[in-house]
Amino acid sequence: MMDNKDNDTLTLGNNSFGKLPDHLLIEIFIRVPVSEWGQVSCVRKQWANLFRGECLWQAALTRTFPLVSQAKRWPGPIPRGHSKRRFAALYVSKRFFEPDEEIDEIIGHTFLFLKEQLEHSTMPLSSGVLHGTIIDQFIACGKSRDMAHELASQIWLAVLDNLEENERTFHLLKRLALEGEVFLPYPYSRSIKVQWRVFEKLLTDFRDCFNQADYYDVLALAKNKFQPIPSAWLGY
Repeated sequence: MMDNKDNDTLTLGNNSFGKLPDHLLIEIFIRVPVSEWGQVSCVRKQWANLFRGECLWQAALTRTFPLVSQAKRWPGPIPRGHSKRRFAALYVSKRFFEPDEEIDEIIGHTFLFLKEQLEHSTMPLSSGVLHGTIIDQFIACGKSRDMAHELASQIWLAVLDNLEENERTFHLLKRLALEGEVFLPYPYSRSIKVQWRVFEKLLTDFRDCFNQADYYDVLALAKNKFQPIPSAWLGY
């Protein structure tokens, strides 16, 4: 337990922060680790409003990604958005895809687009439409067909690996596994690596969610697509 002196110190510090103007608070907050921003925004209503506003995110963009001001808007179906969205996209690009290389902002935006479509859409599009949208976006940004296909595959794999393990994800993966095959020309054809990951997660991480009939239906599809299949998919 904190003694009275600790409480007095905490109260004094809190009151001192409360007297600071917004622009100084922003300069302090953008120097706090990103992982703690959620906690910081819950301390005071004033601070929460700063994290909802554009000024803090613009300052965070400039400090964390100083070359962002040189980036030009791109054509294609996936928009760039405001500063908060751009910061999230750049953070994702650096964390998941390009930790030691020049950051490509559109990769992060594409990851966020796909994750939101899969996790939050009430009427999610088919995987073929989502994959085609991603391919179109990369080609519109000047990527080659091979590069567009490879980047799309990497993004699908990253999103699948970062979905929450819950009932909604189980039904999503089962829908993706049961989707009928439609012939599409390269690079619009779905990656075999992505299809493998869908079945792998279903038949290992979510195996206990199946009823018996659905499990054997999905297992039969897996056997038709992949030979041989891992023994772990059979529950061994």
